[in-house]
Amino acid sequence: MPHYALLMLAAGIGVPVLAALNAALGRHIASPALAATVLFAVALVIAAVVAMLTWGGGAGRLATAPRHLFLGGVFVAFYVLSITWVAPQFGVGNAVFFVLLGQLISAAAIDHFGLFGAQESPLSATRAAGIALMAAGVFVTQKA
Repeated sequence: MPHYALLMLAAGIGVPVLAALNAALGRHIASPALAATVLFAVALVIAAVVAMLTWGGGAGRLATAPRHLFLGGVFVAFYVLSITWVAPQFGVGNAVFFVLLGQLISAAAIDHFGLFGAQESPLSATRAAGIALMAAGVFVTQKA
């Protein structure tokens, strides 16, 4: 299990780096949407290579997957487009803090109700307090 935590820690480190790099590219080329397109093109190539190396027969099951499961791509596009546009005006730290707050709220709801096949994990008072503490932290960073 510790390797999962390290992998997700690395992914978390990458989120603000992604935001800063893509925001800088968007400013440089004067088009946040084109910067997002370039990011997706690079990501597509990398994901396709990894998919080919780890195929496992999953492509054959794509046709039978429930259509709502493909909405993840909409959320990724929304995130990348919004962070690329907002970060230069609002600051990478500010933008990512609100993204983190949204992630905590959404993750708590998904886990609490077991949405999308997630393991059900009821929202405890301790967990709710942690989310509230994070929200307070975001508020404090915005006032600094």
